[in-house]
Amino acid sequence: MTNSLDLVLDAKAILGEGAIWSVPEQILYWVDIEGKRVHVFDPAIGSNRTFDIGQPVGTVVPRASGGVTLAIHHGFAHLDLATGTLEFIVDPEPDSPNRFNDGKCDPSGRFWAGTMPYDPGAPPDGAALWCLHPNGTVERKVTGVRCSNGIAWSLDATTMYYIDTPTSEVRAYDFDSATGAISNPRVAISVPRSDGWPDGMTIDAEGMLWVAHWDGWQVVRWNPITGEKMAKIHVPAARVTSCAFGGPDLLDLYITTARSGLAEEQLAKQPHAGGIFGVRPGARGVPSFAFAG
Repeated sequence: MTNSLDLVLDAKAILGEGAIWSVPEQILYWVDIEGKRVHVFDPAIGSNRTFDIGQPVGTVVPRASGGVTLAIHHGFAHLDLATGTLEFIVDPEPDSPNRFNDGKCDPSGRFWAGTMPYDPGAPPDGAALWCLHPNGTVERKVTGVRCSNGIAWSLDATTMYYIDTPTSEVRAYDFDSATGAISNPRVAISVPRSDGWPDGMTIDAEGMLWVAHWDGWQVVRWNPITGEKMAKIHVPAARVTSCAFGGPDLLDLYITTARSGLAEEQLAKQPHAGGIFGVRPGARGVPSFAFAG
């Protein structure tokens, strides 16, 4: 990968999301939410393996015992990558008009993922952030959510950062790694509307947050301590959805994008929307965490 932005996979995903790099496997997992698919991209050989899930799939995380774990429309499930078999775990919102969206695992192997309104007439703030514990129990952590999105943990695992997109904020919570308890919510970053909406995010080895900006044409590096915008990467697609550091040295930043909701005249001006882009931005990532269940 180069220091300039490259199109690494012209996937034309409807709603590409959930980028996460597996260090042991040296592959990038990602999803197409509206395409109802999980993807496994191997940049070393340029292959992209696809699994049709049959329902919207919000995000994917590696599973410590093998395969991956998903947040799908109707709850959490394991996916066996050898057979394509889906094993349902739990649906914490069985009668809800919401669907699951973005999420990741914390340093102790819990899987955090949140929901968002999906069906017409759904309450605009009726979603939530959930935590799936390794023993299979699920716990609601944040209520009154409008569109649950990016999540990350500080390098010392004492702070959780979380995005509810319509707030245009990255919130910080005190985090207890031993129990998974969160407390003391506060605003870490306020995103100007001119920068687009904050979507997925990741953290680098200096503790800075990299946030994908939906309808912002960019990924921005933010300092969560000062709220300062430190750098930005222009992406030739308006709807930038998630980002993840990868590669053998975690110096490559992979960026997912979407075509969802764009008119033909808009797509003509961004023909690679829905693709995965890559760049070496001059920062190093940290390894992702796997689900311990």
